[in-house]
Amino acid sequence: MNSETIYRRRWWILVVLALSVFLVVVDNTIVNVALPTLSRDLGASTTDLQWIVDAYSLVFAGLLLAAGGLGDRIGRKGTMQVGLLIFAATSVVAAFSTSSGQLIASRAAMGIGAALVFPATLAILTNVFTDPTERAKAIGAWSAVSGMAVAFGPVTGGILLEHFWWGSIFLVNVPIVAIALLAGWFLVPTSRDPDSGAFDWVGTITSILAIGLLVFTVIEGPHAGWTSFRTIGGFIGSAALLAFFVWYELRREYPLLDVRVFRIARFSAAAGAIAAAFFTLFGFIFIVTQYFQFVRGYSTLSAGLHTLPFAIFAAITAPNAARLALRFGPRRVVGTGLLTMMIGFIIIGFCSADTAYFGPVVISMAFIATGLSLVTSPSTAAVMSSLPKEKAGAGAAVNDTTREIGGTLGVAVVGSVFASVYAPKIGEFLAKFPQVPAEAVTAAKASMAAAIVVASQAPTEVQELFRTSASDAFMQGMRLGCFVCAGVALCGSIAAFVFLPDLESEEAPHSGEWSDLEQS
Repeated sequence: MNSETIYRRRWWILVVLALSVFLVVVDNTIVNVALPTLSRDLGASTTDLQWIVDAYSLVFAGLLLAAGGLGDRIGRKGTMQVGLLIFAATSVVAAFSTSSGQLIASRAAMGIGAALVFPATLAILTNVFTDPTERAKAIGAWSAVSGMAVAFGPVTGGILLEHFWWGSIFLVNVPIVAIALLAGWFLVPTSRDPDSGAFDWVGTITSILAIGLLVFTVIEGPHAGWTSFRTIGGFIGSAALLAFFVWYELRREYPLLDVRVFRIARFSAAAGAIAAAFFTLFGFIFIVTQYFQFVRGYSTLSAGLHTLPFAIFAAITAPNAARLALRFGPRRVVGTGLLTMMIGFIIIGFCSADTAYFGPVVISMAFIATGLSLVTSPSTAAVMSSLPKEKAGAGAAVNDTTREIGGTLGVAVVGSVFASVYAPKIGEFLAKFPQVPAEAVTAAKASMAAAIVVASQAPTEVQELFRTSASDAFMQGMRLGCFVCAGVALCGSIAAFVFLPDLESEEAPHSGEWSDLEQS
């Protein structure tokens, strides 16, 4: 495909890339609204639910660097299309899982396909849109679609669960993949890094182990004990693996990730802002979808529709974020976006079980969605404009990896903070009723869904007391989780104001500048 044809088709190519990225991002959150259903139908505990969400994100995040490097070497179009095929096949397997363990495994396999798709879309976009102004608009559209996909996940899941069984949230991927594959075959050009070198297997394995061990340790922390040998050893082990990864990558001629790019202030600050934004977002969504169903008593469809304001405010803000960054600079826009998210988390953190929805709850979602949109597009543009277009795959992989690691750790940390508060509180209440079987107490401490079942089996005169106590325990865990999100957003905002540039650079570094970095 010659350059003239690519130029004529560039906006249609963007549509295909946006559809592909929408597909893999929406699966990050579509499962959240089904968590109560999965807890009931598959007997999943809170930890199981965390793994159902995080198995996908963990493998997705762990393989992004490798997938970006693979696309640079063998071609980004082929990598993306193979990823879509894997994604469709494993979606079918997930839909017909009969246990939480099977679903966790199939969700992990879906992450392999997603990892092949995601960095390829952004790398192809960067190579197709060579004009800096058009590239900024295209990245803005790409970011808007990926941001709205996060918001539309619960809504789509709620609609499907209202009319079909929970497996439908995975089967819906198949026809979308078919459209993306067919359109991509005819429209999307291929590209690769002509100077990519041999594939870095040691770096790939080390990065997967470091990320996997860290997330596993965080999720299992409340059960093993935060001061236990296993937890402390897990944190030390993941830090050691990360240190080895950096040491090894610095010494390779063709590294999986040239860690020297983090010396570029706008690159590091933008990647950190993305990680902070998605840490808080995914942690929040994990909790709030359960809050809507368990505490407020909404159906799956109603719970999904009650997240719709998030999508609306994201859709309003996202198209303008790139223009705002060009006018006011990434520092002000991204820093303000994270501060806006912080305000939203504080508002929802002070909500109670019966707080008015059309009031503090909607206002909090407006702040969080608006802030997210202000962060994603300018930060992504800052990351991608920091590197030459030949390194687009590496830049896209770093952008996507920080996003996915942030989201994965968000679910792990916020879910673990929630469990660390909820389980002792509900256990303390149930200790007043020695007649409650030990296995029922264990189940109630493991998840809110089980606590509701225990409450329904209690004597009529104390059922309401059981439900109220479970709701109070849930709200205390949710409150602390939201305040953790607010703290992370504040730290990210401070870093953005300090390290991001006042004005966005229009061009990627010149070859001489990149060579100076490589030789340093």
